[in-house]
Parts: sequence; C-alpha cells; structure tokens
Amino acid sequence: MPVEELMWVEKYRPHKIEDVMNQTEVKERLTPLLEKPKEMPHLLFAGPPGSGKTTLAQIVAETLLGDLKNDYTLSLNASDERGIDTVRERVKVFASYSDRREGVPFRLVILDEADEMTRDAQTALRRIMEESSRFTRFILICNYSSSIIEPIQSRCAIFRFQRVDAERVTSYLKKIAKAEGVKVTEKVLEAIYEATGGDMRQAINLLQASSTGDEVTLERVQAVTGATVKARASEIIKLALDGDFNAARIKLVELTRVYGIPETDFLRFANETVVSSGGERMAQAVKIVAEYDYRLLMGASPEIQLTAMLAELAALKDK
Repeated sequence: MPVEELMWVEKYRPHKIEDVMNQTEVKERLTPLLEKPKEMPHLLFAGPPGSGKTTLAQIVAETLLGDLKNDYTLSLNASDERGIDTVRERVKVFASYSDRREGVPFRLVILDEADEMTRDAQTALRRIMEESSRFTRFILICNYSSSIIEPIQSRCAIFRFQRVDAERVTSYLKKIAKAEGVKVTEKVLEAIYEATGGDMRQAINLLQASSTGDEVTLERVQAVTGATVKARASEIIKLALDGDFNAARIKLVELTRVYGIPETDFLRFANETVVSSGGERMAQAVKIVAEYDYRLLMGASPEIQLTAMLAELAALKDK
C-alpha cells in the first residue's frame, strides 16, 4: 500500500493553494507569482514546523510543472544532506541542465530545512543560484530565516508562515476523523492541540497514532505523548530553578536526543513553567528564557544554548 494511503498526514495533504490552512498573507502574495511563472523569483519559506511550508512548496511544483513535476524537480532535506559536497554535486548538476520540454518554465530545486546547511554550503549554493537563474528556480524552506546567509536572502522573495491556530487545527482534525470513521471529542482535540502547539503535521500524526479501533481517547493521546513531553520539559526547568543543574542537563539531553522534542517547543514549555512557578525570581527567569530563544532564532547551536540556559536558571538559586 502506498505511503500516501498509510499515513494520514500524506493522505490529507492539501494539493491546492486555497486549501492550505491559515497562511492568508502568504497565499495572497504567492498566487500572482504562480500566474506569471517566468517572472517568479527564488522563494524562501520561513516559519515554525507544521505550518504548511513543505506542502506549499509541493503545490508550487505541481502548479507550475504538472505531470512533469518529478522530472523537473529535485527535493532534498538539507539537514540530512547539508554538506558542501551535496550542494556542489547533486544540486549543481541538476540545476545546470538547461533543457526543458514545451510548457516547462524552469527546473525547480526544493531544499527543506535549509537553515541546517553549513555556511560554506550556503555560499556554494548562492553561486549556483546566480549561475543557473535563467533556467532553474529554488525554494528554500527553513524554520529561521536568520540562519540563511544574507546574499541568499537578498535573492529570494521571503514568505513568513505562522503557527496554525487552534480553531483551524481542530476543524481539520474533525474532518480527517470523520473521513476515517473515527470518533473524537472536543476535549481530545483540545489535548492534541495543546500537545502540538499549532504544528498541523504533528497534530495529524498524533491523531492517527492515538486512534484505537474507531475512537480516539484522551487516555490514548496521553499515552502516545506520554503527556510527557510537556511534563518532562517542566520537570527539567523545575530542577534547574531548584539549583540542580546536572540533573536538569541529563534530562535535557534525553528529551532532545531520545524523544526528539524540537528546541522551540522546549523553550515554549520552559516559558510556561517559569511563568506558572511565580516567586521572586520569575522576572529574571523569563528574561533568561527570552534571551536564549533569541539566540536560537539567530542560529546559535541549540544544545549548547539550552544547556547554558539551564546553567543560568540554576544560578538564580544562589542569588
């Protein structure tokens, strides 16, 4: 059975620009570009996970290239293949071909998680974008546009995506549940949204993973998430605030490497825990979390920065 039929996130992925959730401004700016493909610049899609960036890139490819999409599109996950050799070899070779069939405006290169590329690889990519601009367009997808070097940003039309709001996420999950013959309550949908925080892809995956028989139960949702991701993040922050840096650091490594929680989600849960904890040092702790959120936004190493944040939070105990 094709993966599109096994995985709900693929089965229910939108195929038309108007069906993409939430991103009104992005869609309004992008639609005129698709109507004049020969004038379309390189595109940079930036925003949080699960907000529709990759889906919209695929829609662009389908809209412009139709049935020839597979022949004239190269899709790479830059976090897996982020080195300069990949850029020089796979991307350069593909982008350098000038042959096109009738009706094909250009070749298309889609680089997902482009903010994970090394600076050397990005520099090489910039040169390729310049040399092949007559017959190749690039769509770069990233969480943080600040991690993309300025010479590339200046060559792209930048589109900023927002997290999908609760109403739209729950509405789409209801539609999927109905189509799959699965019962789901409002309370369960709220729990799924709270666990995924506006990440539509993660919400759909959680809905599918939590469906047992013909029903999605709150207990099953909590079992799949462990109700644990948020709880574990909260435990780590509380350990740090209690001055136990070593224990907090060990649990942080486990949470990010074993459970794979995104750093942005950890910071969101950290902020919630700090605010709810109250106390005399709450304002200082909030400033610390905000500082490290900014550092990650600017492209600093997540593991180093989160560890340093825990160290600063732990140091508040002695003040």
